[in-house]
Amino acid sequence: MEPFASNLVLIAIILFIVIPAPLFIVLHFITRWKQSREISGGDEKMLEDLWQMSLRIEERLESLETILDNQNTDWSQEHDEQE
Repeated sequence: MEPFASNLVLIAIILFIVIPAPLFIVLHFITRWKQSREISGGDEKMLEDLWQMSLRIEERLESLETILDNQNTDWSQEHDEQE
C-alpha cells in the first residue's frame, strides 16, 4: 500500500473515532434514558392491581365502620378519646 493511501485510511479512521462515534454513543444513551423514564407494561399492570386492592380495602373499611356503627354507635368517639 502506498504511504498516501495508508495515511488516508488512518485519517478516515481518526475522523470516524472523533466525530460520528461519540455522537452515536451520546444519542444511544439519550434514547435509553428516555425509554427508562416510561412505565413498562408490567409496572402499569402492577399499578392497576394496587389501585384495585386499595378500592377493595376502602370498601372493607366502610363495611367495618358500618358494622361497628350498628353494634356500638359511640365506637368512633371512644376511639378518638383514647388518642
